[in-house]
Amino acid sequence: MGRIIAVVNQKGGVGKTTTAVNLTAALTEAGRRVLLCDFDPQANATSGLGLNKKNLKYSVYDVIINQIPTEQAIQSTKYGDVLPSSPDLAGAAVELLSIPNPNGQLKAALERVQDKYDLILIDCPPSLELLTLNGLMAAEGILVPVQCEYYALEGLTDLMATLRMVKKRLNPRLEIFGVALTMFDGRTNFSTQVAQEVRRHFPGKVYATVIPRNVRLAEAPSHGLPVTVYDRSSRGAVAYRAMAEEVIRKL
Repeated sequence: MGRIIAVVNQKGGVGKTTTAVNLTAALTEAGRRVLLCDFDPQANATSGLGLNKKNLKYSVYDVIINQIPTEQAIQSTKYGDVLPSSPDLAGAAVELLSIPNPNGQLKAALERVQDKYDLILIDCPPSLELLTLNGLMAAEGILVPVQCEYYALEGLTDLMATLRMVKKRLNPRLEIFGVALTMFDGRTNFSTQVAQEVRRHFPGKVYATVIPRNVRLAEAPSHGLPVTVYDRSSRGAVAYRAMAEEVIRKL
């Protein structure tokens, strides 16, 4: 049965979706069965793997709100399977409040297909609200992308407080699966200092691979491709393949 890992950080712009998309592609390339659940109303992970979010018959919104079977909404791509998102998901937090067990709807949906995959990655929205709570309830671990910049550690305090609350009250199996250092600029001492500080805060949890600042990583989504396909030899692609190997060893 596959592991379910939520990619989460309430700060925007830290490389959360980039990490979810490119890890999915790199793990699929390595022969693993991977499902990327796009649980962000912006649906950037959906388009990042080449799907047109305007032409979908069903999305994760239909699964959790309209009780469409999970299998019917999943789309297969060359880079991994996707449970796509849509802008409708933006209103789901309100609609979930009228449903029994509002925190557990995504968990129930993913459990129906869990045995078909080695890993399910949930791309959570950049906030700590009901959708993210559904992701944390469904997961057994979280993968936290941390940008190697000044405010990186500030938001982690709130995230860790939420993690402790969810673990204590709702999901006792929830653990930190890994911390990914993103947007690393090796030309500056500051990126190195932030990386050292994050490793000090999360001993044994930070991946050895760091994701560099790389223009190819920024360009790839506009082509609907993971960077491992858009430019296989780019520093971003090489880094995500290396991180995928670390994930495989942890699995």
